[in-house]
Parts: sequence; structure tokens; C-alpha cells
Amino acid sequence: MKSRVLIALLFASSSLLAQTQPVLIAMKSPTLRVGKLSFKDLNKNNKLDKYEDWRLPVDVRVKDLVSQMTLEEKLGFMLISTTRMGGDQVFANGVQGGSPKTTITEGFNEEDLVQNTNMFTRKPLASPNMSAAGTTKGVTQFHLRHFILRASASPEIMAKWSNNLQELCESSRLGIPAIVASNPRNHVTTDASVGLSVGLTAFSKWPGELGLAAMRDFDLTRKFAETAAKEWRAVGLRKGYMYMADLATEPRWGRVEGTFGEDADLTSNMITQIVLGFQGNKLSNTSVTMTTKHFPGGGPQVDGQDSHFDWGKFAHYPGGMFDYHVKPFKAAIAAGTSAIMPYYSAPKGKEFEEVGFSFNKAMIGDLLQGKLGFQGIINSDTGPIEMMPWGVENLSIEERYQKALNAGVDIFSGAADPTTLIEVVKKGLIKEERINQSVAKLLKEKFDLGLFENPYVNVEEAVKTIGNAEAVASANLALRKSIVLLRNDEKRLPLAKNTKVYFETFFQSGRNAGEAIKVSKPNYPGLEFVNTKEEADVVLLWLVPTAGGLFSSQGSKIDLNLSKNRIDVNHVNEILHAKPTIVAINYSNPWVIEEIDKGKATSVIATFGTTQDALLDIVTGAYKPTGKMPFTTPISQAAVEANKSDVPGHMEGGGYGLFAFGHGLTY
Repeated sequence: MKSRVLIALLFASSSLLAQTQPVLIAMKSPTLRVGKLSFKDLNKNNKLDKYEDWRLPVDVRVKDLVSQMTLEEKLGFMLISTTRMGGDQVFANGVQGGSPKTTITEGFNEEDLVQNTNMFTRKPLASPNMSAAGTTKGVTQFHLRHFILRASASPEIMAKWSNNLQELCESSRLGIPAIVASNPRNHVTTDASVGLSVGLTAFSKWPGELGLAAMRDFDLTRKFAETAAKEWRAVGLRKGYMYMADLATEPRWGRVEGTFGEDADLTSNMITQIVLGFQGNKLSNTSVTMTTKHFPGGGPQVDGQDSHFDWGKFAHYPGGMFDYHVKPFKAAIAAGTSAIMPYYSAPKGKEFEEVGFSFNKAMIGDLLQGKLGFQGIINSDTGPIEMMPWGVENLSIEERYQKALNAGVDIFSGAADPTTLIEVVKKGLIKEERINQSVAKLLKEKFDLGLFENPYVNVEEAVKTIGNAEAVASANLALRKSIVLLRNDEKRLPLAKNTKVYFETFFQSGRNAGEAIKVSKPNYPGLEFVNTKEEADVVLLWLVPTAGGLFSSQGSKIDLNLSKNRIDVNHVNEILHAKPTIVAINYSNPWVIEEIDKGKATSVIATFGTTQDALLDIVTGAYKPTGKMPFTTPISQAAVEANKSDVPGHMEGGGYGLFAFGHGLTY
């Protein structure tokens, strides 16, 4: 391990301000002494610049650093793109993560990733897009300092890689540190597609977002956020591309699994606890910043189609409830969220300009910044300039940047090469003063996080922190509290001791229908698990429906019946009619279950991303169910198709719902 200069003085005073000497770690920069105080000479000029002086107010430091940055450095600073670790092949040749034949290491991936095809729509791009740059080139030539890490690796490897990246950044002309963002890493999820969730990792394993909402336990939600923040910080992840304040009012939408349900008040409370838990009451060196998404609410998509695709480019508000969807973002702003991300969608209707939200000045400049008073970072979603230019398709790439900047966007996700953005300014389409406003916001976040003093992490501490016993205990409680008992008509639950149980999970990944059935015989006390349903007193059948993932969409009609979501309903009904059966269903969308025993199965449980042990604790009564539904499940596909996309199920009127929002039984 390379030697470090570590200066940690507890108390000191100066002629400027009496402040505590922060911990400084310098790997490539000299240190300067002013009396008893120490500072990092980040630009290596042998004098203390204002931006290097941790005693000064952040706005003074920001102003000084902006004045020292070249135009090229500023515009590289306004891009955030995928960064790849050694061996990480994310997005390359259609591979969604590290290739099974490679091992992810703490080294850099030095290969540029240039795409000629839209990775989502699979259509040719108007011009090639560099979605990831070789790491050294990105830092030293393109001046990138914002990165999205999508790889999953061990805590040790992640921490070492983070330190290597920060050391590279510190060696640059101004020594500006990097900030590394990620999608969620702490949830049991059905769709772990790149850009949605990293899926199961070494981090503590909590319910999916719907499951957190089903707990109705805001203290435990805060505990989740604080626990996850410690784990993220330990490996150098300091920004979350999360969480979704979108409302699941359109049951067909492919991103329902990442929401906190259909209700604006519940989601507002969840978002508040999430932001405060990750960030604290204000940003500091213990914070992980949040990028709340997707303003002004991505839920009300036309026919449930997603706006990653041109066949789903429009959001609409047939119930007139636009303001209802904005409500959780107001809560995020009040809690201090550092950034907000607009969605790709273009609002459909004569009252709005029909351009994507990242290009929509009425949405960002007038509403979000003006009326709602948000002063933080506006972070575009990945690729609206190059891949999802809804409503501005006829504009050039340069004109799209111009329109988005005029709307209020501060940082663009999805491109690693700032050349075109540089041309936008050099051609006079945008003034440098406007660029300075965004750069100042982005720098302020880094100063608030203490990254200029110490961007490095302790590898040994990371290994101890990730998934430690305390984190696992809290997560295990949440996994149980997230489960909802929907029906117990025959009082079959909880199961009596020594019951013979045939436990089958049905999940068809799509690769091979014959691999859908998994029979479990866990070592679980108090129950006897058998090999066949014929031997059993009771069958526990856990169904995991899936449409195949958001990015498998072809634009066809979305049907929420189980048979249309890779569940063999004939197989299910055969079991139901053969043996007393408990049906557990994993709800990543509000599935329609009328095909199962004509919708009248008598013992029904809802899960939202949990574990086998947690489910067994519920069915035995080792933990009594307390969860409540985070959305309404429709009674039929006809009800789904008649729904108003912006209206939550509990406001749709009689005849819509089978299991109501807030429904949940106990023993």
C-alpha cells in the first residue's frame, strides 16, 4: 500500500476563523503549513489558494476555483458517465455487467466505449456516442470528475479502486477530486437491469423499495438509509442515483418496482426519511448525496410504456392530477436533496410544451427552480441528448444541449466526451456565465462533502463495514416487516408445528421454461419439508412473475395477467385443487390474479423483494405479518386498461381494486 501523508490535528485557530483542523490525506499534492494548520496544495503552486483553504466559506472557495478552471475543464466537469473497473464490461457488446470470463479488479478499464446504436431502442444513433471513456483519458484529457459505477465487486476491490481513481484525479492540474455515483445496491429486486438497480451485492440486503413502503415503519426506513450510507461511504460511493419519488399510479409501468407505491403522502414520507438518512440534516463528510428522480413524476406513462423508448415517450394526466405527482418532490426539496433528475418523458397535452422534461423550461426553470425554489443540481437522466430527444428530434446535438441548458440542466448523463458541449459555448449558443452557474453548483457539492480535504477511504474499514452484523440484523427485520398477508380465509396460517410442507418457487427467467420450478427443503425448525406435493399437508407456492425486465420491451401491449408474465397458471391451479395451498406472490407490479382459482385462492401473501427465511417466518408465525399494501391491485385486465394513468388505485372508484392500498392482515 502506498504511503500517505496523514495530518489530523484536533483543534487549531487562525487569524481567519477558529475552526477544527480536518483530516487531510494527500497522495499527489504537497501540503502547506500556516502556523499550526495544514492544507493541501492541490494545484502545486507552493501557495495557499482560496479554494484550498478549508477555513473559508464554501462559496468563496467555489468562486476561486471556477476562476481558475479552463472552459474545457468546466465542460468536462458537466458530464457524468459510466466508469468501468478493470475487467468490467458493462454495456460492451450487450453485456450487462462484468463478463463471467473476467474478474473485476481495482485497476482501470482504459478502453473507450463508443456506441453507434441506441442501447435501449436498438436503433442506429444519428452520430456515434462515447458513453464511457478509458479512465485515465477521461480524467486527464476530458477532465471528467463525475462517474457512475455500475459494477459489483468485493468491498476490498471497490475501496482500492476508489482510492486509485482519487489519486489519479489529485495528480491533475487543479487536483479536483471525483465523485462516484451508483444506482441502488441494497435491495432484493426482480429487475436488476443496468441503470435500475445493481441487485444483490456484498452490501446489506433489504427489501425492494415497494417492500420498504409496505413496512409503514419510517424509523426503520431512516435506519435503512443511514446503514446503507455508511456502507456506500466506506467504499467511496458518495452520490446515489436514487431514490424514485415517482408514483405507481399506472400499474403497467415497467418501473413500479423501484417506487414507494401509488400514494403521494406515503411516498413523501419515505423520500423524506431516505434523504435525511443518506445525507443528514445538511451535507458533510459523512453524507451520501441523493439524486431524487424522476421529476415531475415518471409514473403516468401512456399505456404504461416507458420513455426510454420512442413508443413510450409521452406522460399524460387524464385525471388532472399533475400536482399530485409533484408532491413527493416537494418533500425531497424540503429534506434537502442535493440533486433532482428529470425523466425522459414529454408531457402530452395542450397545456405543456411537448418536449422531454430535460428540455422543458416550464418544468425545470419555471416550476422546479422558480415555483418550488429548488436551488440544487439538475442532473439529466442517461442519454436524452443522444438517445431520447423526445420532442426535439429535429434539433442538432448542439441545439439540444442549448435547449437543455436554457431549461436549467446542470450536468448531463450518458456522454463521456465533452467536445460537442465545448463547441456549444465556443459558437456562442450558450454563454460561459451560464456554464459557471452549473459548475459552481457541482463544486459546492464536492466541497460540502469534504472531498477536497479527503476523498480517500480505509480499505480495512470498508471490509468491516459492508454487511456487518448490525446492518444484517436491521435488514432482516425489514425483510419480514415488508411482507403483507392478503388473505387467510380458512385460517390456514400460521402453520402448525411439524406440518409437512412442499415448498416450490416458480420463476421463469425466459431462458428455459423447464427451469421455472425450484423445490426447496430448507433447514428450518418446526416444519418438515418434503419432495413432492403428494407427501405434503400444505403446499407453499411462491410465484415470481416478470415481464422480462424493463429493457426487454418491444412496445407491445402490456398485460398484467399472471399468464402473460411467465407464470404457468395451469400448473398453479393444479396444485391449488390438489392440496391446501398458500400462494405467495412477488409484486413488482400490481399483478392481476383472476386466473388463479378464478381469483379466489384462500391463502395469499404479497412479497416485494424478500428472502426465503423471511417468508417462512411469516407463514409459521415466528414473525406476525404487519405489512400494508403500497398500491392497489386491479381486479382485472379490463380495470387496468380503463385506469387513469395519473390517478392512484385507491382513487379510481369502486370496481377497480381487488386488494386495496393499505390492506394487510395479521394473526
